[in-house]
Amino acid sequence: MAFRIYNYPLLNSPFSSTSLLLPQRLPTPNPLLCSNNNNSKILGVNSGKRRCVSVRVQTTERRAMPEDKMLVFVPPHPLIKHWISILRNEQTPCPIFKSAMAELGRLLMYEASRDWLPTISGEIQSPMGVASVEFIDPREPVSIVPILRAGLALAEHASSILPATKTYHLGIIRDEETLQPTVYLDKLPEKFPEGSRVFVVDPMLATGGTVIAAIELIKERGIDNKQIKVISAVAAPPALQKLSEKFPGLHVYAGILDPTVNDKGFILPGLGDAGDRSFGT
Repeated sequence: MAFRIYNYPLLNSPFSSTSLLLPQRLPTPNPLLCSNNNNSKILGVNSGKRRCVSVRVQTTERRAMPEDKMLVFVPPHPLIKHWISILRNEQTPCPIFKSAMAELGRLLMYEASRDWLPTISGEIQSPMGVASVEFIDPREPVSIVPILRAGLALAEHASSILPATKTYHLGIIRDEETLQPTVYLDKLPEKFPEGSRVFVVDPMLATGGTVIAAIELIKERGIDNKQIKVISAVAAPPALQKLSEKFPGLHVYAGILDPTVNDKGFILPGLGDAGDRSFGT
């Protein structure tokens, strides 16, 4: 199952250049340029089995986003790039690293929730007259599922972005030799309410084992792929390829995409162990 990368091309956008090197197995490129509701442009790139993906911008009519592919969004906001740079720096101390991770999570959740929140319309009395208004519906809270430990830092400001949230913690540890995940804490509900929206927060999408284990647990509790959005600081092709094969329709929001993963399961150049660097242990 192929996945598609969507980016809002701005000056110095990661995908505004003519070529993008992805060293993993990715599908043959199929560029698509369309417009969103604000008349800004979105560049879509089909993934495949080539090592070098050549991207050329072409203007076409607006087309709907495909529902049978996983979509990867990389917002090019300058603040996102700033916080990624802070996180990458090996000299960044733990308190600042954790704060930068929280700020990055705030921005990514803001982007991911743009067209995803249920609202209530009505009228209220302002000091100067009656106004038509919309509120976020508190009866349909968005569920936040941070994957411990590092997910706690990335999800720290979720409640400041989303007026109504519930947080369910998942503790998953990865074996350093086999790279296989083991669940040690599961605070998910027995069943999510129908129509629930779930943010899965995992800072590093490297080999994909941890986030796949988390999504499979969530799906067992009554959630569909299209009801899930993954929030990540850094993502790499091995994880994205596995996610696209297992969860068509899933949406992933990442601060940046890095090209590869080493034999120990760390993203390169990445930012190191996000949990250790967030909490100093």
